[in-house]
Amino acid sequence: MSVAVSDTASVRFPTGWCATDLGRFRPCDSTYEVYPLDSLPPLDAVGLDGGFGWLGGGSTGPSEHVAHLAALERELAAVGLALPSDFAAFYGSERLCHAFDEVSVTACWTDLSAALRSPAEEGARLVRFMRDQQDCVIWYLYLRPSGEAFVVCSHLELESAEAWSAGERADEFREAAAGSLIRCAGSFEEFAYRFVVENELWMQLNSAGTEGQLAPRLQAYADHYAAAVA
Repeated sequence: MSVAVSDTASVRFPTGWCATDLGRFRPCDSTYEVYPLDSLPPLDAVGLDGGFGWLGGGSTGPSEHVAHLAALERELAAVGLALPSDFAAFYGSERLCHAFDEVSVTACWTDLSAALRSPAEEGARLVRFMRDQQDCVIWYLYLRPSGEAFVVCSHLELESAEAWSAGERADEFREAAAGSLIRCAGSFEEFAYRFVVENELWMQLNSAGTEGQLAPRLQAYADHYAAAVA
């Protein structure tokens, strides 16, 4: 996909959910595959409200990220942007902020960045929040001046790309970086729910003696795929 950097009004990112297999329910030819968003279980009944109640909610104890978040908020405010409340609540809570690291079956880990300039749209920023252990996939919060906030993934480390894009082939590199972005969730909590549930489901499906003993939210997720192949 080629994205014209100057044409910010028409930028539409390709969509997809980049993840690993779900056992017999969803195959994967490699470590990761990009699945169509319309093939995923709907989350209408989950009741995502930014409070992460499905994870037990946040805690009053501050996380190790609070200073970073404060600096990030100041940086974003200077360009008229702000972190969405679900992202700030998740990484500001000691109880919630380790959830991805604890469940990831592909050894993904939390790695918050500063505000990175979007290679696709003037005025937009990205915040890296998680990366695969080998940087096969890196996930970013994408912030638009309109207030829209969603999650994208890329195979590129865009923090390094900012430095590289100042070279002789800056336009060519920025176009490649913009074309690498895949929109994978409409909100941060939506991403968090799918990531946690899918990794928990993978672990259950690959653990001995758990057949037929899935937790309700995992069973509901699995039922969607079972129905699709029935």
